[in-house]
Amino acid sequence: MRKHSLSVILITKNEADRVVACLQSVATIADEIIVLDSGSTDKTVTICQEYTDNVSITDWPGFGKQKQRALDKATCDWVLSIDADEALDTKMQQALIQLLEQDVIQPTAYKLPWGVTLYGKTLKYGRSARSVLRLFKREGARYTLDEVHETVIPAEGEIATLPGFLLHYTHRDYGHGLDKSSQYAWLGAQKYHRKGKRSHGLGLALLRAIWTFFHIYILRRGFMDGSVGFIMAMTYAQVNFNKYVGLWLLEKGRS
Repeated sequence: MRKHSLSVILITKNEADRVVACLQSVATIADEIIVLDSGSTDKTVTICQEYTDNVSITDWPGFGKQKQRALDKATCDWVLSIDADEALDTKMQQALIQLLEQDVIQPTAYKLPWGVTLYGKTLKYGRSARSVLRLFKREGARYTLDEVHETVIPAEGEIATLPGFLLHYTHRDYGHGLDKSSQYAWLGAQKYHRKGKRSHGLGLALLRAIWTFFHIYILRRGFMDGSVGFIMAMTYAQVNFNKYVGLWLLEKGRS
């Protein structure tokens, strides 16, 4: 018997081709599903309305502010923040059900192991071999208001890890991956510029890119994921390089 209630929060824009798997993975577990859509022109909103009546159309204030808006609408004991290109695997679904059936849940938040699936392969190493904090007690939690790479700050307490995988279908294809990477690099550059962070020149931007590749491909064993692991390490290196080049150009007033 369920002892704790669960809100699922989701922000969307033009995710009709991916959001069904996401919603199906949480539909039987969530007590409420909250969707904030920032102007989809495909069938995303219609699809989401098949799973929940709590769908709102909004402007786009940035990732952090949008997720905080969704969190503000949540009413349940626990919150699961999930992206439209993600889905809980069967093991994680069962683990979440069992967790919510416990009389007392000691941790205030849970990290979910990421199962990044890219170009036909689920990655196990490199930057993909990490867990993301997505499940947390609603009371006392808040998001940072960053435009990109926002994080949730849970209530003070223990953070545990939920068994299973949060499957992450990050890129539709290579072209989408390039578009997404360039967007994150530029948003990251703007974020750093607003916060007063310095680039320290193009030479350091190159060194940062080299270090990123070495860290992901060698230290975190991205090479174990084969050719896709190499592509991912190069992609993250390029993003880091572009981010600091963008920051350098903003510093020079030449962006």
